[in-house]
Amino acid sequence: MTSRDKTAVRVGVFGLLGSGNVGNDGSLEAVLGYLRAEHPKAVVDALCGGPEDVTTRYRIPATRMNWNRGEYRTASRAGAIATKGLGKLVDVVRTAAWVRRHDVVIVPGTGVLETTLPLRPWGFPYSLFLLCATGRLFGTRVALVSVGAGRIGNRPTRALVRWSARLASYRSYRDEQSRDAMRAMGVDTARDKVYEDLVFALPTPSASASPGAPGPVCVGVMDFHGSNDERARAAEIHRRYMEGTTAFVRALVEDGRPVRLVTGDELDRPVVAAILDAVDSPLVTEAETASLDDLMKEMTAADTVVATRYHNLICSLKVGTPTLAISYSAKSDALMARMGLGAYCHPAREVDTARLLEQFRALEQGSAEVRRDLTEQNLLAARRLEDQFTALSAALFPTNDHTLRKAT
Repeated sequence: MTSRDKTAVRVGVFGLLGSGNVGNDGSLEAVLGYLRAEHPKAVVDALCGGPEDVTTRYRIPATRMNWNRGEYRTASRAGAIATKGLGKLVDVVRTAAWVRRHDVVIVPGTGVLETTLPLRPWGFPYSLFLLCATGRLFGTRVALVSVGAGRIGNRPTRALVRWSARLASYRSYRDEQSRDAMRAMGVDTARDKVYEDLVFALPTPSASASPGAPGPVCVGVMDFHGSNDERARAAEIHRRYMEGTTAFVRALVEDGRPVRLVTGDELDRPVVAAILDAVDSPLVTEAETASLDDLMKEMTAADTVVATRYHNLICSLKVGTPTLAISYSAKSDALMARMGLGAYCHPAREVDTARLLEQFRALEQGSAEVRRDLTEQNLLAARRLEDQFTALSAALFPTNDHTLRKAT
């Protein structure tokens, strides 16, 4: 038995955490809740995008993922380009040193194996590959837990993602299409399971709306410019999305409906500002949502939610509020179908305000039935995530620790 075996299990969490995306942070929160409940003696820290925020909010030590603080800013000058190149080399050493200190590393949910949003291969895909490769080198078990995946057109990105998945010790997915995508890219998924997005494991806030009182319509907006393969059309896609979404909000106001604009990432704030400027009405207000709990509270108080970001949809579905997706990727369509709302998806690239209003009104007419159905689906989701965490413990943690927890 080595000295590492005699000490508490050291668990690392890895990802673009603490960087302003509340969906990513919600996945982290769900995994930390699982670890604290099932493996309370584990020593946990993070390698992430925003270590200061992670340490402050979740009370765990955290290290910056990239040596170069400007990693995700576009480099045009020679000095910035050279710094990025140097950072790639330094990150090999930093990642290897961090991974070697751990028994287990968990990548908690999110779309780490997809490119539904613009993504450079030498950004996060490279960081994930370093994690999985050094995990295999040092015998550290790396787990990709309830992650999202998609078929990738860019060859360097596809290669990095494929090898990251192959080198991981454990993989599970948040939907069937993610597993199918990895299989299509050459990953053996025979033992990989599909469960649920980790956010469904978070506590659900209690309803706060007054009985019988009309609630607002929550509109979740996004700084949407298309996928990684649509960079040439990004400006056009963004313009159409903004025009259609703004026209929808204006139509709600003309009907006398109060609207709460919500976001899921710091990047979305300019979109809110633009809509507030275009629809100058006291009926339109911005919600302050610094966490998924804040989002869920807003959506609990709403009559209906119309949202774009994937984790906005999850929050609304989780609290049982009738939801319409302005869908930017197949993962949103799959989620809505799984929750029984496949008819209430609208394409983010071609927002047709008249059609969107038709879907919205139909959803509101069937609101009571939708709420009953969502209650049942959420119970099923919770059970599937219990299975996910049981499987994760069996796969990653020492047998004696797992057995002890189950016996107490």
